[in-house]
Amino acid sequence: MRLRLVFLGSDPIALPLLEWLATDGGDSAEVVAVYTQPDRPAGRGQQVVPNAIKTWAIEHDLPVLQPDRLGSTAPDDLRAFQPDVSLVMAYGHILKDDFIGVPRLGTLNLHTSLLPRYRGASPIQTAVASGDNETGVTLMRIVRALDAGPVADAERVSIDALETASDVEAKLARACVPLVARNLPRLASGEVTFVEQDHAAATYCRRLVKADGQLDFSAPAATLAARINGLFPWPGCATEMAGQVVKLGLADALSQADASSRLPAQGGAPGTVLGHDSDGLLVATGNGVVRLRRLQRPGGRMLPAGDFLRGFPIEPGAVLPSRPMAPLVANEPFRS
Repeated sequence: MRLRLVFLGSDPIALPLLEWLATDGGDSAEVVAVYTQPDRPAGRGQQVVPNAIKTWAIEHDLPVLQPDRLGSTAPDDLRAFQPDVSLVMAYGHILKDDFIGVPRLGTLNLHTSLLPRYRGASPIQTAVASGDNETGVTLMRIVRALDAGPVADAERVSIDALETASDVEAKLARACVPLVARNLPRLASGEVTFVEQDHAAATYCRRLVKADGQLDFSAPAATLAARINGLFPWPGCATEMAGQVVKLGLADALSQADASSRLPAQGGAPGTVLGHDSDGLLVATGNGVVRLRRLQRPGGRMLPAGDFLRGFPIEPGAVLPSRPMAPLVANEPFRS
């Protein structure tokens, strides 16, 4: 049975899934309408432009709805499309029960974590910044509580040591395809089982802010490297070098023993520049050495450390300042 599907989303992460639905996935479901956020100013010129989801929908001759809010007429507007199922991913609006209940088979959500871990607004960045070696996409039924609905299935992906949040997001975007592909036919035939989450095991992440890019070099090297990678490209970690704010795009951690084999001598308080090797700038931390592998000076491009240091040398002994790092994870929802 071919399902009538309404898609609700506003982020490019959903594009691989939408492309699949428009091609190979067309046997399982027909996208009959797309809901997305209103056009917003973007870029340096702050021109009002459509987002990537709207652009995709227009290219595929689909109806596009962009309400500022889902008001009292929203259920009837949705009902006009006679949807069998609504599929939500990074939409940006809170959905009310009367809207959620319109589709015959319900309203499902794709959440980019392995629930109940990392409910909330920044699960990809938080998983990488927490040093996890695995994350995934969870297919769940939407309820009014934050990411707390029963789960149908999940697709797991690895997080490698030198991957940023941007890299992992691309993996998760692709992972949505097999997850939805195996579950749409099961949904149509009534074979999907939704299982309640273990709510006692839930953790929460929050909306990130620019100040989250501060670094405290008294933290362990592994913690700092994970945070740098997890917060790239937004909000991005940065530190002060030679009086300038330098953005950091990639890092890894070395043990004291590894660092000793790369440097003629080492030591110093956390934040002290110890030197560099072929892969990055080496900085002392509270435990181990963090290697800054990609750096960007104001007005410049993000560069591998070797290229950066040729134009912006940092002498051993320089001390990078430490700033407090706010927690990214809690055992209950963050208050906005």
